[in-house]
Order: sequence, then structure tokens, then C-alpha cells
Amino acid sequence: MKTVYKPKGVCSRLMEIETEDGVVKSVKISGGCSGNLQGISRLVEGMTVEEAVKRMKGIRCGFKSTSCPDQLAAALESTLKSAE
Repeated sequence: MKTVYKPKGVCSRLMEIETEDGVVKSVKISGGCSGNLQGISRLVEGMTVEEAVKRMKGIRCGFKSTSCPDQLAAALESTLKSAE
């Protein structure tokens, strides 16, 4: 399943996520801190969607109420809802 998500309140502009059978297959994030987002993307590949959400949900960036990892968790949660 492919999900395209527009994050809110962060520097990144677009998240493209590919999942299969509840597992993250690939993540591509446009905008934001390139090195950090490439690292996060590679770390969650092969992880279950639920585990990735559990690890990233609620992470904040400085004084912002969200972060790119938190927005990635929101995008992954939307894939869970779409799969139901």
C-alpha cells in the first residue's frame, strides 16, 4: 500500500510511504533535514507499522508541538486506518 502524506508544522513537505502486510517497506521524505530524515527512513524500513508509530509518536522538535518523526508516525497511523 502506498501512502502520500503532507506533514503539518514541520520543515518536510511530503512523505511517501510504502507498506506491505503491516511492515514498512520504504519511506521517502521531501524537504527537511536530509541526513536525519534519510536515517529515520532507513531505520523504520522492515519495522512493523505499529512499532514505528510507538517509537516516534509524540517526539517534538524544539518548541514545536510536533516533529518530522511525529508526522511520520501520523502518516503511518493513517495507513493503519486505511487498511481497516
